[in-house]
Amino acid sequence: MQQRNLGPSGLQVSLVGLGCNNFGGRCDLEATRRVAYRALDLGITLFDTADIYGNRGGSEDLLGQVLGPRRKDIVLASKFGLPMDDVADKARGSRRYIMTAVEDSLRRLRTDWIDLYQFHTPDPRTPIEETLRAMDDLIRQGKVRYIGASNLRAWQVVQAQWASSELGINRFVSSQDEYSLLVRGPEKELIPALTEYKLGLLPYFPLAGGLLTGKYARNAAMPEGSRLTDTQRMADRFITDKNWEIVERLGDFAAAHGRSMLELAFSWLAARPTVSSVIAGATRPEQLDANVQAVNWALTPEDLAEIDKITGT
Repeated sequence: MQQRNLGPSGLQVSLVGLGCNNFGGRCDLEATRRVAYRALDLGITLFDTADIYGNRGGSEDLLGQVLGPRRKDIVLASKFGLPMDDVADKARGSRRYIMTAVEDSLRRLRTDWIDLYQFHTPDPRTPIEETLRAMDDLIRQGKVRYIGASNLRAWQVVQAQWASSELGINRFVSSQDEYSLLVRGPEKELIPALTEYKLGLLPYFPLAGGLLTGKYARNAAMPEGSRLTDTQRMADRFITDKNWEIVERLGDFAAAHGRSMLELAFSWLAARPTVSSVIAGATRPEQLDANVQAVNWALTPEDLAEIDKITGT
């Protein structure tokens, strides 16, 4: 498994990461164990979770149960900032909130430290300086090794990096954002900002909810148990006439090169210079085998130019 540095840091992560959002929801304890240990066998080192995953705490709890002594073998990433209860007006970027959230995550994960602690979503109630100072204190206390952002706009990334520089404190080394062959909006402003500040990009939804796996076809029955079949809001978002047209043309492109749609989706992301690791969830070990194999297609500049034409960028 190829390793890449996470942004400007010395932290190395596997090119394919494991998204742990299914743990505690679609995966019970034993399913989580099978997926996690297969990931370790394949050389996947980046395990990405969040306090909210698995119905508020379930993912972290199951990971804490299954990792045991293998905890030291992974780069454990988690996040805070999305609602863990039904109170809508909490300042989830505040010092008070962060100090409690990290202790809860450490307890569920059964660990003394989190390798990458990420601010899950902007908090308009709290100055970014307060959020950054609190996260910097966690690094100084040894509870967190590195810090990252998620779902910030380009101007918020710039604001955060400038504030860290002015305050002389640790800054974000990564940004986790939605990015795929069907969602290329980040290229307009966000990715240029990440490039300028050398943040590593961790794309989520790399398969556009599954539409880029190659198992869906227009005017055909939807696969049972799949995310787009079971989650209406995702189906409403991704299944459009425009996306069908793009997916069909991408499928023809991949087939002409003797490759699968999955290989195209992963290898295209791996070819993006800002990307440090491609994070994808799994409910079965064999999905991980496919993901790891999918990044091995070395796309040429001509390939990338043709893909740009297909996706309309």
